Amino acid sequence: MKLKKIHHVAVICSDYQKSKDFYVRILGLDPISEVYREERDSYKLDLEVGGQYQIELFSFPNPPERPNRPEALGLRHLAFEVENIEDEVAELVKHDIKVEPIRIDPITNKKYTFFADPDGLPLELYEA
Repeated sequence: MKLKKIHHVAVICSDYQKSKDFYVRILGLDPISEVYREERDSYKLDLEVGGQYQIELFSFPNPPERPNRPEALGLRHLAFEVENIEDEVAELVKHDIKVEPIRIDPITNKKYTFFADPDGLPLELYEA
């Protein structure tokens, strides 16, 4: 295999409009395309991250709950690289988003912190 990069990450949300607002207005991701799939009663919104990667935001009627344990099996979290973590944390706090205290990675000595999307999906800011 010759994998080149991650192409996209797919996220299923419980409230499409609320999650769309969070990812577009608050996180500042740029919409690429938005499609309503009538046969599935589902929206799919492709979002650009830093001019390169995509997040696919999906809505489905009555999706099952995500296990809410820090070490649940499956995707642990989605991390975003930032230049200045303090500035980005301040921006999240302005929108009443709870952010954990900034920590230092003991291996890389880089700053990072966690917050959550409207459905509790763990998101990380990582200062490069």
